[in-house]
Amino acid sequence: MSLLQATWQWLTDPAHWQGIDGIPTRVGEQVHLSLESVAIGALIALPVGIVLGHYGRFGNLAINISNVGRAVPSFGILVIAFQVFGLGDVPIVIALTALAVPPMVTNSYVALREVDPDIKDAARGMGYRGLAQLFRVELPLAVPLIMAGIRTSAVQVVATATLAALIAGGGLGRYIVDGLARSDNPRTLAGALLVAALALATELLLAGLERAMVPRGIRLLAASSPRKVGTFKTA
Repeated sequence: MSLLQATWQWLTDPAHWQGIDGIPTRVGEQVHLSLESVAIGALIALPVGIVLGHYGRFGNLAINISNVGRAVPSFGILVIAFQVFGLGDVPIVIALTALAVPPMVTNSYVALREVDPDIKDAARGMGYRGLAQLFRVELPLAVPLIMAGIRTSAVQVVATATLAALIAGGGLGRYIVDGLARSDNPRTLAGALLVAALALATELLLAGLERAMVPRGIRLLAASSPRKVGTFKTA
């Protein structure tokens, strides 16, 4: 029996779809860790990026700091957090949150800075000032690039959450770690395929959410004049 056949047999075995080590349980653990980390990262990153982008101050500093965060290996942060906080979800969430923050800071800052100055001037001419201009004019135009940052963060976090198994955490990484420990190649490959499938599902779900959040008028404007609405560039 080939490895692919053995993996398919493993995935379709009803015994692997129930219990504490079942696929639904492991997927739920992976999703829980990822959602918590992305949500915390968004609460930290989005206000910082949006405010700095709106006022145009200290943006380069924030982006450079976030880029330094990207350079630090997630596994290194995970090990350090494990040494400080011990077993449990806390060190895993800390490491994944650190991974989630940089793309969201960068994209939200750039999204606000790339809003067409002519549109800002027109908004001021119509009486919009401060927060009104930010929430009613700039943010709707910036949504696509902000969502691209969130999407990038979420996919990275979902994939990296696999490392939780290395410090006795849950999630789909358990199949990979346990499979390697037992020389159980079908289990290992099945775990890798499930992680890839979950990351792809996350990408597609957030892409659909992004499309739903962007007003139809802005989508039409971007399609007819892509140079004038800079926030429709890809991350």
